Amino acid sequence: MFQHNRLNSELTFFQKIKNLDYILLTCIILLSTISLFVMYSTDGGEILYHTKSHFIKLLIFFSLMMVISFFNIKIWHITSYFFYFVIILLLIWVSIYGVKASGSQRWMNLYFIALQPSELMKIGVILCLAKYYHRLKIDNVNSFINIIVALSIIIIPVILVLSQPDLGTSILIALSGLIILWLGGIRVKFFFISFVTFLISLPFIISFLKPYQKLRILTFLDPDRDPLGAGYQIIQSKIAVGSGGLSGKGFLKGTQSYLDFLPEKHTDFIFTLFSEEFGFLGSVGLLLIYSIIIIRIIRIGAISRSNFAKLFCFGFAFAIFVYIVVNLSMVLGLLPIVGSPLPIMSYGGSSMLATMIGFGIVLSAKINHKQMIA
Repeated sequence: MFQHNRLNSELTFFQKIKNLDYILLTCIILLSTISLFVMYSTDGGEILYHTKSHFIKLLIFFSLMMVISFFNIKIWHITSYFFYFVIILLLIWVSIYGVKASGSQRWMNLYFIALQPSELMKIGVILCLAKYYHRLKIDNVNSFINIIVALSIIIIPVILVLSQPDLGTSILIALSGLIILWLGGIRVKFFFISFVTFLISLPFIISFLKPYQKLRILTFLDPDRDPLGAGYQIIQSKIAVGSGGLSGKGFLKGTQSYLDFLPEKHTDFIFTLFSEEFGFLGSVGLLLIYSIIIIRIIRIGAISRSNFAKLFCFGFAFAIFVYIVVNLSMVLGLLPIVGSPLPIMSYGGSSMLATMIGFGIVLSAKINHKQMIA
């Protein structure tokens, strides 16, 4: 047994290459390529700032993903708490000295990238909880102390992100953490009681929302109440998606985007541009790529021998699923606008960095899937 584990921890470079998940890698490359073409379209069919910046970030972060994948999965297990606490410190730093933009204070100016620590926390909370539940015996999972500790790991960053304010990211961090609690063995009745408590306290929570956040909820309920103001963005988004029809208007032929009816078309609303140009069939194809990515991540988690790798892969797969559902629901008017980027597709360095780190850890789990972690 000792020899078996030792051999698995000393894989050669070529063995690591062989153990990579090439279907997952192909889908990531395909999605990255599509995102470049769409970004080229947002720049009006020219290679301008967004296209150049997106291409450079893709190259850097994809290379980082590959480097991360070759690290032993044990390294991520050992450094999970450290990774989490560093991001907590960055969130505190941002709340004091961060760069303000659009009414929020959530960025760190690193000159080559405006880093948003809250995006990295989406990965940090999954890593931290995966390690916490890795060695926790199933009999102790539902003890009061362990539930409080697990909830604290989620609540602390959520409060810090809410203070920026960034409601959308805080909700995504909370959901990513809660799925790990469920996978870790927390009883379903806990989630039911929590949900009922949330509903009861909803009026109290709403009273603490910022005026623009309340406006987003009211606009979601009735976009036509202010069609040229708060409701403009969601109305134009739905027009663009619907105008794409079955096969779309064609690459670089989207009228809503080229006539600048679509605000934020390169970030949160990039799916509207894609759907207008490639239609229903193109949108289904894009969702198929995302589906394959999620399925491959789940499969990697299923074949991994360590609980840490299993929990991280399952948690990350669910997180990717939630990011996609929230983004698409937002641009289709099924959810209020919360500022959730579409993984890889949307322009934004911090979001892409967090996603690529996640993919790198998943690939590391695949390479070392036979390895046990004590």
